[in-house]
Amino acid sequence: MESTKKGLTMRNDHTIGRRAVLAAAAALPFLLSMPAWARAEALPLVTVTKDPSCGCCDGWIAHIEAAGFPVRVVDSDDVFSLKERLGVPAELTSCHTAEVDGYVVEGHVPAAAIRRLLAERPSGTGLAIPGMPAGSPGMDFSGVEPEPYEVLLFGPTTQTFGRYLGAQEI
Repeated sequence: MESTKKGLTMRNDHTIGRRAVLAAAAALPFLLSMPAWARAEALPLVTVTKDPSCGCCDGWIAHIEAAGFPVRVVDSDDVFSLKERLGVPAELTSCHTAEVDGYVVEGHVPAAAIRRLLAERPSGTGLAIPGMPAGSPGMDFSGVEPEPYEVLLFGPTTQTFGRYLGAQEI
């Protein structure tokens, strides 16, 4: 069944036309060549606030982007005011602070821990890695031996969320 409106022909029988099938077939190789994470989900925006001169922050941002997260960077000369406003305890601070889907991410937290946080949605303010552990994302310099570190879930209380060596959970 077809109807005509202002010179346009519209199909009302809900069948798939030949052009639609051809367009889908043409798009299939493109869709299959996309990384699995791009096909599977749209990850939320990560807004990173950092000092404009911090190089290790740029390394962490590259790690997060490589994991598929879209990133917006805010350079600020007063990152500590943001940390206070977002409730990051002084003993958990690091060089940069990120916000993602209602959570705070403080420091060089691996993308895998952020994905788990977003999947499990635990009660808390966010994740933190105090300081800048050697081998953590953004601190993974050639010739430097990575050290094990803990990712902490903080909020009213603080607890271990995972143990990592480099970007891998151990």
